[in-house]
Amino acid sequence: MTGRSMMVLGAGALAVWCAPLLAWIDPLRFGVTPSLAGLGRADHLALTFDDGPDPASTPFVLAALDRLGWKATFFLLGSMTAAAPGLASELVAAGHEVGAHGYYHQRSLLRSPGWLRDDLRRGIDIITSATGARPQWYRPPFGELSAGALVAARRSQVRPVLWSAWGRDWRAEATPSSVVADLQGGILGGGTALLHDSDCTSAPGSWKVTVAALPLLASVVAEQGLHVGPLRDHSA
Repeated sequence: MTGRSMMVLGAGALAVWCAPLLAWIDPLRFGVTPSLAGLGRADHLALTFDDGPDPASTPFVLAALDRLGWKATFFLLGSMTAAAPGLASELVAAGHEVGAHGYYHQRSLLRSPGWLRDDLRRGIDIITSATGARPQWYRPPFGELSAGALVAARRSQVRPVLWSAWGRDWRAEATPSSVVADLQGGILGGGTALLHDSDCTSAPGSWKVTVAALPLLASVVAEQGLHVGPLRDHSA
């Protein structure tokens, strides 16, 4: 095989590996892969949180949700769950749903298929052990899908899902109003909203902005006549 042929094959393999990243493009995600975008019942908003459970912040998020009468899906990191298994168990006991976010918060494009498979499986195992509930959903860190991440999800029998609206609450400059405005820039009715209940990969203290944004979001969804709940209640 010539060097040129090897380069062509290598480029083709890279294209296949990276192709799922096209789901980052909103029109493609919404139109071609609506389930991956988390689109469901038109009158429902699936509320999701990433990166917990975190003893420093998750209890405050849970308290805010309780005041609003909302349940949500928490995409837990295996490493965070291993450090706070009791808090992960409290999430399920309170009626919330848990999803898998991997064990470590690493970019899938930089990892081998075997690493991705083992990372996801390890995360699922620790979450299941801590909560008694096996995750049915998978959101890769950074929402970075690769062919390897999709194969890992299929082998672990979890459904990959991204989001249709995000609050960009991880930013140091985020405010409660900016979080809600950013969410409104996406699809709320029939969509899936992404927020964070931990600042382990975000700006320090950013979770406080998220907590303060929730009552503002409640006003928006009330005006739109939407019901808020976890992904398990989101099917059309």
